[in-house]
Amino acid sequence: MADEPAGRTRPVRERILDAATDAFYREGIRAVSADKIIAAAGTTKVTFYRYFPTKDDLVAAYLDRQSELIRSAAETLPADPCEALEALARVMGTEACRPGFRGCPFINAAAEYPSSEHPVRAAVTRHRNWFHGLVAELAGRLGAANPELAADQLVMLRDGAMVHGYVADPQAVAGSLLQAGRAVLDQHIPAHRS
Repeated sequence: MADEPAGRTRPVRERILDAATDAFYREGIRAVSADKIIAAAGTTKVTFYRYFPTKDDLVAAYLDRQSELIRSAAETLPADPCEALEALARVMGTEACRPGFRGCPFINAAAEYPSSEHPVRAAVTRHRNWFHGLVAELAGRLGAANPELAADQLVMLRDGAMVHGYVADPQAVAGSLLQAGRAVLDQHIPAHRS
């Protein structure tokens, strides 16, 4: 098969997504052409467009893949809701400190695709709705009177931490996010106040 030269054992669709993931995150979505991804994946235009009829389809698949990775990781969160929220904050702090960190791929994509009706924004919204639901569920299990509001505030903190980790001091993210998250929870869970 022309798309499977020696040494290329990953399926073509996965190679395309791998190339897109690297390039989109490192360079920005709109800055990366389909031709660049095709070359990096070692495939042809015909094969590329068979899997992804438009670049927007590829971008949505890239975001859905990122979401799936995060959802899979969330399955290993501690059962205790407080420990789970702390683990999320620590993971975000670690992520913000890794070499090559360029912010949250979902926030980055939303910035590049401002129309709420765009398919890329739909992928962003799917992930953010899932994440908000996870945080609200954990806050509710902790006893928050209004878990949705607590989740709104905790997700805003997370978003700010991701941006801060990219444009300012990534080393401060984990500790600051934990401290601010505890302050939010103190407002929503009277028994949580120390």
